[in-house]
Amino acid sequence: MQSQTSSLGEFDLIQRFFKTQSELMLRKNPGSVKLGIGDDCALLKIDPSEEIAITSDMLVSGRHFFPDANPEWLGWKALAVNLSDLAAMGAKPLGFTLALALPGPNSAWLEAFSKGLFAIANHYNCPLIGGDTTAGPLNICITAFGSIPTEKAIRRSGALEGDDIWVSGTVGDARLTLAALRHEIQLPQEDLASIEGRMHRPTPRLDLGIALRGIANSALDVSDGLLGDLKHILDESGKSAEVFLGRIPKSSILLKQSQAIQNQCAASGGDDYELCFTAPGNQRDAIAKISAELNLPLTQIGSIKSMQHSTPEIHIIGNDGKPLNIQEANLLLKSFDHFA
Repeated sequence: MQSQTSSLGEFDLIQRFFKTQSELMLRKNPGSVKLGIGDDCALLKIDPSEEIAITSDMLVSGRHFFPDANPEWLGWKALAVNLSDLAAMGAKPLGFTLALALPGPNSAWLEAFSKGLFAIANHYNCPLIGGDTTAGPLNICITAFGSIPTEKAIRRSGALEGDDIWVSGTVGDARLTLAALRHEIQLPQEDLASIEGRMHRPTPRLDLGIALRGIANSALDVSDGLLGDLKHILDESGKSAEVFLGRIPKSSILLKQSQAIQNQCAASGGDDYELCFTAPGNQRDAIAKISAELNLPLTQIGSIKSMQHSTPEIHIIGNDGKPLNIQEANLLLKSFDHFA
């Protein structure tokens, strides 16, 4: 990203691309924000009957996105991944802060980035309330704040033996998109066009997370791979699981691929930002009702089991109804790790 407006200073940059739009949004609907951008701190008005959920995610150029990534899509995704974390705990968004390192004050890039950022912020009524800018390699760090009624947060540690395991939407398209962009596979242009939004403009399942309060025992968002992320629930809950590979929901585009690619993308591909959650069997009717009301498929893919050994395990049942061998299972259980 080359600088195109070297005379644009830090405070001019903030005012032009972020502060003005934030103020417009807050004038329309201030919500819980008492004071936004412009002072040393933002101020939030907190309902004493609620708890505050806080999450931070960092996106680094060359690590989380291609250096030439569409800045408008990048603005959307930067906030979407944080909102997805709030969704996983059943939180309602209150606001967010943005820390942005830029190689230079490129007006065209900032215009597009802020357009995508405020598009999703307005859609989910989550205003920008503060942050920081500096010069440096392109780095985007967002901290989002949400509220949850006291003791209603859906945590990773709540899974119980006998719970059903569910996943929202479909999974695997983001990884399939990445494979096509990396030229690991050949994908028809029309197929790529129909799924690439899953990678570039994910949909945080906020309505689902809120609807699952009091129904789901545990939940998380699928960011690093479905089965690898499910393992986090098992680790925190001290449980094991049985998952049926053939039940994992896939898009029509992914279903065109070989069985091996389908399995790898759906079971261990990252960047889906769907919710994986567990709930008692007696909540199936309630979950079906939520699915219908939100027009969002919710698929039961397995169940929570007691832990038979010293560490949690995921027993994967293949399409033939037989357990996968250790080598096959390990390939699907390996999720994304920034330091691996």
